[in-house]
Amino acid sequence: MATAMSASALVPPAAAVTRQRTLLCVPATARAPREMAAEVAAAAALGADVAELRLDRLSGFAPHRDLPVLLADPRPLPALVTYRPKWEGGEYEGDDEPRFEALMLAMELGAEYVDIELKVADKFMKLISGKKPETCKLIVSSHNYENTPSAEELGNLVAQMQATGADIVKIATTATEIVDVSRMFQILVHCQEKQVPIIGLVMNDRGFVSRVLCPKFGGYLTFGTLEKGKESAPAQPTIADLINVYNIRQIGPDTKVFGIIGKPVGHSKSPILHNEAFRSVGFNAVYVPFLVDDLANFLTTYSSPDFAGFSCTIPHKEAAVRCCDEVDPIARDIGAVNTIIRKSDGKLVGYNTDYVGAISAIEDGIRALQPTETTTSPLAGRLFVVIGAGGAGKALAYGAKEKGARVVIANRTFARAQELGNLIGAPALSLAELENYHPEEGMILANTTAIGMHPNVNETPLSKQALKSYAVVFDAVYTPKDTRLLREAAECGATVVSGLEMFIRQAMGQFEHFTGMPAPDSLMRDIVLAKI
Repeated sequence: MATAMSASALVPPAAAVTRQRTLLCVPATARAPREMAAEVAAAAALGADVAELRLDRLSGFAPHRDLPVLLADPRPLPALVTYRPKWEGGEYEGDDEPRFEALMLAMELGAEYVDIELKVADKFMKLISGKKPETCKLIVSSHNYENTPSAEELGNLVAQMQATGADIVKIATTATEIVDVSRMFQILVHCQEKQVPIIGLVMNDRGFVSRVLCPKFGGYLTFGTLEKGKESAPAQPTIADLINVYNIRQIGPDTKVFGIIGKPVGHSKSPILHNEAFRSVGFNAVYVPFLVDDLANFLTTYSSPDFAGFSCTIPHKEAAVRCCDEVDPIARDIGAVNTIIRKSDGKLVGYNTDYVGAISAIEDGIRALQPTETTTSPLAGRLFVVIGAGGAGKALAYGAKEKGARVVIANRTFARAQELGNLIGAPALSLAELENYHPEEGMILANTTAIGMHPNVNETPLSKQALKSYAVVFDAVYTPKDTRLLREAAECGATVVSGLEMFIRQAMGQFEHFTGMPAPDSLMRDIVLAKI
């Protein structure tokens, strides 16, 4: 096992290797045995395969009293019994002996899986020698709350765990950046080829994709919570999201991986939209959130053809231009890429679907209330103020200018506004100057910054007083849908255009790049309006 592996190892094993379906396990973390038993029943109803009984979470746990309740037959789900000590991230603070005795009792009562930590596995093995029922599988686990070791060190760890006599090895590490997860995928692939059952997961938000993609790489089991707030480890998804949003039951070795690259990325609704759209047309793919610090490093690390395309959001849209081998001319002019496609030869091609999505949304918003000549853009000749000088700001500024608008750039940092202004031939203002800027009535305002995005919902880029000079206000922020900027603009009598409309339209463009198929227009619109 002690072999270093390159990024090219991120290719799942061939179908010839016998694969067991990745199990979905829900941790039961209630404080009382009967409540914990109720959680197991709820997990079964949601479609889980296994329930983890976290004995260390129980208040006043008494093994001989409580385990018969928890393991009574018939059980709604197979049980994975864990009694995690504090030194391994759990809550049990006593000696090992009573803990071992409780785990042995769980085995006797028919628990299908028992988890024991690598540090004490040899000691536990001696104790249960010859007493473990055939029907019980022993999981030997290791949790690293600091980082993710090298592939070689992870390989050595697997070998060490196997040597204890483990039926299944479990390694949970922590991601300091998303490229760490690739090493866990490499180990899963290697273990799959060697037919070593392994649970390999990476904790925290940067490791989230490990929990969704493990079926692709042969992981034995992944965890999903009953609901938000009941996590037993950082950044666990809910079982409902794994099944309904990520379609985890359909993920296999041939599944293509797409996703949204950003920082932050947890707020994004793109996974809900794209996964349902993929499912509706029978496209074998999954779309996940990638929390990325260094775009170039991410794209180099996840270089397998199976990582087939990405949406790109704040703050990586401009860096994406430099990272792509080829860039669509419009995207190059804008200086921002929001869609990256990996071609069959491995080359990365960048596009910008924000441009059409945003401008057409604003145009249609104006036309709905102010019918105009259809051959001419309703933006022509209008004063169009863009707040923000990043990727989305560039896209809107470029698009508005192409439609004949008189563009003005405003940004918190004046130097950045000036830089974009010089690029497209537009005057620049600071946000402070914009407060008193009203050379004419009937102006158009487009906010392309994250100001007002959840959780900072009380923030707004411009005061209500200043909004009185605008006839149309667009906000690229769509979480929440009704931002403070749009609320106050509507109160001032402006026509408002939600960022959701831009989101829908740019997503349709991305879907077509990802799949080569026409976007399911009405379905994608319905999903956004119903779920986002």
